[in-house]
Amino acid sequence: MKQKLLLLGAVFFGVLAFMFTYRQITLERQKIQGEAQDVYLIQVVKDIPEGEKITEDMIRQKKEKRFRSQLDHARDIPYDQLNMVIGREVRQIVTAGRLLQWSDLKTSQSSGRTGLTAKIRPGFRAISIPVNQYTSVTGMIQPNNYVDLVATFKFPERQGDKALDTITLTILQHVKVLATGNDMGIISSSAGANARSSSYSTVTLELTPKEVEMIVFTLQKAGAGSITLSLRHYEESKITDKLQSVDYKYLENHYRAYTEERKKLMNLAR
Repeated sequence: MKQKLLLLGAVFFGVLAFMFTYRQITLERQKIQGEAQDVYLIQVVKDIPEGEKITEDMIRQKKEKRFRSQLDHARDIPYDQLNMVIGREVRQIVTAGRLLQWSDLKTSQSSGRTGLTAKIRPGFRAISIPVNQYTSVTGMIQPNNYVDLVATFKFPERQGDKALDTITLTILQHVKVLATGNDMGIISSSAGANARSSSYSTVTLELTPKEVEMIVFTLQKAGAGSITLSLRHYEESKITDKLQSVDYKYLENHYRAYTEERKKLMNLAR
């Protein structure tokens, strides 16, 4: 009888140890994976035959849950990389309802004529600058918008002494935005304009080679995030000739005049 009790006790404590170990392993796995988050992927809406080129009517956006650890090794294609999918051939039949994967696409050498380079006008160059919520109008700037570029520098004072004078000025006007992050302005008919993400940390601009030099110099001297984008109305292309460079002295002498100018503008707008 005593041996049976000992055996039952050993089994009982063994089960408890197993349950405790299993729970710890589960908790550690969840900790490693992180919380599940929403991701937007590409789903096939109708069968795509082998060798067929993908068009927008063949796919749609699909919301899925993924753990952080799964995102690092995912083969599914994020919807924000749609521009890398449209026009590509599939290597084998892809059935409707499936999530499109990179392995479904044929690998082919780029002609060098597609993607962002196709959007750049001859004589211009593309350059990306770092932005944040403040410098990008709270992330509401979109591809194909036009912006002015405003920067703040520290210059040696014009009197010639060694002190630094902080000056803010508009360095470029009516600059075309080619892309925000990886978004080049391609909108799917199934997703609509509201599906565009406002989360990006770079903006790609179309500039002349001389303007590129000036912007690179500005970023080197003033630092990342030193250029603020001022969004224009979509129909306005006017270049303002008489602009100012604002320092402490200028602001002190002119802020009252700003108020008077605003009064006049408000009266005209009535």
